[in-house]
Amino acid sequence: CRIGAIGSIGATDSHRAADRHVLSDHERRFLLTRRVGHLATADSRAIPHVVPVCFTISQGTLYITIDEKPKRVAGVALKRVRNIERNPMVAIVVDRYDEDWTRLGWVMLRGRAEILRNGTEHDHAQELLRSRYHQLAAMQIADRPVIAVRLERVKSWGDLSVGGRGRP
Repeated sequence: CRIGAIGSIGATDSHRAADRHVLSDHERRFLLTRRVGHLATADSRAIPHVVPVCFTISQGTLYITIDEKPKRVAGVALKRVRNIERNPMVAIVVDRYDEDWTRLGWVMLRGRAEILRNGTEHDHAQELLRSRYHQLAAMQIADRPVIAVRLERVKSWGDLSVGGRGRP
């Protein structure tokens, strides 16, 4: 596979996990069809924490908003936010499960996360997320933090075709 900027095209072997610095068009299309990813963070003692998240990707950065769904604590006190502030290295796995295991596939994205509390990038990320998830339109997320993951490594495996089983 080729190594280059995130978002450039790289070869993918769909039968083994390939670890690269690039996000191929094939992986990008797969990610655009998936609605939920799983964000893994770790605290300063390396204790893992994994939560499902809504996401969008733009220019080599994956964005996650802290929305208004009920949570045990407020946005900045969330375990994922505290973990990122102490240890910014994160991973996101986006997958497709199917009872037909020939259709299984996943993309794992790793990178350095930061918390955006305001500014142009924050506002742009919130707009992108609102356009991808209509449920966010009814929520007051403009002042909520955004997790920005600067993608550094990409690994994928399995059937990443949009329709599964190699279908486009």
